[in-house]
Amino acid sequence: MEVLWAVGQVGAVWVAVVLGLIVLPSTLGISLGISEAYMWVLVKTLEWATIRLQKGVKKPQPQMLQTPTANGIIERDETPMEKEIARLHRADFEFSHIFYFCRKGFEAIVEDEVTQRFSSEELLSWNLLTRTNVNFHYISLRLTVVWVIGVIVRYCFLLPLRFTLAAIGITSMIVGTTVVGQLPNGSVKNYLSEVVHLTCSRILIRALSGTIHYHNKENRPQKGGICVANHTSPIDAIILTNDGCYAMVGQVHGGLMGVIQRATVKACPHVWFERSEIKDRHLVTKRLREHVADKSKLPILIFPEGTCINNTSVMMFKKGSFEMGGTIYPVAIKYDPQFGDAFWNSSKYNIVSYLLRIMTSWAIVCNVWYLPPMVRKEDEDAVQFANRVRSAIARQGGLTELPWDGGLKRAKVKDTFKEEQQKNYSKMLVRNGSIG
Repeated sequence: MEVLWAVGQVGAVWVAVVLGLIVLPSTLGISLGISEAYMWVLVKTLEWATIRLQKGVKKPQPQMLQTPTANGIIERDETPMEKEIARLHRADFEFSHIFYFCRKGFEAIVEDEVTQRFSSEELLSWNLLTRTNVNFHYISLRLTVVWVIGVIVRYCFLLPLRFTLAAIGITSMIVGTTVVGQLPNGSVKNYLSEVVHLTCSRILIRALSGTIHYHNKENRPQKGGICVANHTSPIDAIILTNDGCYAMVGQVHGGLMGVIQRATVKACPHVWFERSEIKDRHLVTKRLREHVADKSKLPILIFPEGTCINNTSVMMFKKGSFEMGGTIYPVAIKYDPQFGDAFWNSSKYNIVSYLLRIMTSWAIVCNVWYLPPMVRKEDEDAVQFANRVRSAIARQGGLTELPWDGGLKRAKVKDTFKEEQQKNYSKMLVRNGSIG
């Protein structure tokens, strides 16, 4: 009994400290400076670790410590294919000419520009986390000691703290939206719903040790508009909701996520679709247009890529979000991978494993840029408008713009696309006199 009493006392003190020093200030939108002090110590520690790495490596490896993996592991020839074909076929066709296509095929197999966007971004230097290709913590004794201390701090202190905050935030979200949902529709209900969403989002951001920098707040999405952003992680929505309320759009889920969805939709006009409805694009567009037509409703938050990309690129935007009319409010989100990997590789990790990874990282640090609102031009179709918005987001976030569909993360390349490329090859061969 004494042991249980002692455990209960420790638990009560723990909850009281968390509520008093973190939850209460976050609900009031104030900071006690704890996060700032933690980030200062963390930055200084990582700087020291980088210096120790550079001194401790016996044989300098500039490729490992200075060159980003994004530059590629093979040296590519950037000459356009048309010029290459023209140079190859100045003479009559020879069997060796096919080696050009063989080389291009091998390059695509070894390292194509699409599939590498669906794996974690590699770092320029070690951040004292276990995610690395080299066992840096064996370089020196002091570095090993700091790494071990870091593991203890992350798993024995930060993880329980973050789990407690996440539990408080999720529980508050479910209870708060359920209670608010019982009120009659009106300005009071809308106000309380926004308060609940903002408060719970702030608690959840503290559960990730989040440091978010919002830029150009005068361009924040307004009611009746559509907010579109690049997509790296499921926490993108929490990061944006921390600075303003949105109506979410997504598929109906089961489990804990389903409980949250059913509770929040009672208090806020979120748009959740059944799987069968998602296949009907016209039905989805109709429901979204009805939402946008009501200028009193919160702006819709949409991630047009449809899947998570690894914080280095922006892939093709689905045109459906740009067919509804209304004003588009682009938002660029860029995470700092030095403190933690926010990318969710859903084909490799389930949601529980992913949350464990980010809750045992040092922190989640990112920049959010609100871009000026954009409207569709008269001579512009939905695809062109989507590409223009994507380009603006990519430029602001310092991301690579790729024309590929993010659906390639799980689906195979369509046969029609293969046939299109084959036709392009044949046209170039015919034009250069290699055939006929």
